Amino acid sequence: MALPGHAPSRRQLAVALRYDEAREPAPRVVARGVGHVARRILEIAREQGIPVREDPDLVASLAALELGDLIPHELYPAVAEILAYIYRMNERRA
Repeated sequence: MALPGHAPSRRQLAVALRYDEAREPAPRVVARGVGHVARRILEIAREQGIPVREDPDLVASLAALELGDLIPHELYPAVAEILAYIYRMNERRA
């Protein structure tokens, strides 16, 4: 999943998460970037058919994490909402 947002400076910000519920207890930050890097993250996500959902507040919180970090417990509700959205989208495509 890729999450675009806008930093206060209005520069594009993106974070990509991976979640393998069989192997990890929570989603993990696998990419993050600002400006050109953010646009490339979103481009790759769309090319690969990875769902993209905009949530500027959440992406700002996730962008503060280090690459490879599991998301913290306080972000579980927001990320769970996005995962549910993605699962619904995938069901519709099937």
